[in-house]
Amino acid sequence: MTPKATGEETRSRILKAAEECFARYGYDATGVAEICRRAGVSKGAFYHHFPSKQALFLEMLEGWLGEIEIRVRQIRSQAENVPDGLIRMAETLEQIFRAARGRLPLFLEFWTKAAHDQAVWQATIEPYREYRAFFAEMLRQGIAEGTIKPVDPEKAGRVIVSLAVGLVLQGLLDPEGADWGETAREGVKILLEGLARRDQQ
Repeated sequence: MTPKATGEETRSRILKAAEECFARYGYDATGVAEICRRAGVSKGAFYHHFPSKQALFLEMLEGWLGEIEIRVRQIRSQAENVPDGLIRMAETLEQIFRAARGRLPLFLEFWTKAAHDQAVWQATIEPYREYRAFFAEMLRQGIAEGTIKPVDPEKAGRVIVSLAVGLVLQGLLDPEGADWGETAREGVKILLEGLARRDQQ
């Protein structure tokens, strides 16, 4: 095994151990020593990869949100038009629910920590701002292509992000309460009823 592969494996073990610890004990109650013990690494190895517990926590958050961003951008690039892209994105929420199920404590820990830690808040809110900008630009493209009626793209983008975040949170808190994948699809269809050009419906 090459040194690079060993380093990547160690980093992965630390991230996995930290996810388990944060989800079980919470961020504040989890120490670096416990993460190292669970990962089977030394503190030196930990600090070689992460300058602090907070840096590790932020990398986990950025990784989770980054995966979602990559997915939605891929869908947009493959969609025939904006309404088609929005429907396809809604369909991927079901996959997000499955991937996030079991991560609920960690998901809530991100939000809880963001309320008390400026760096975590910044890292948490920035991707949502990027999502709002992404959907606003997507809606501008829909208006230009004639599939979306003239609306305020900034406001509509915020509504789309609010719908997505609300569905994800409900799906995590009450996974058996509904078919959340279907709810996401129907929610976007209802939204599109108001956004789509009448001659495109």
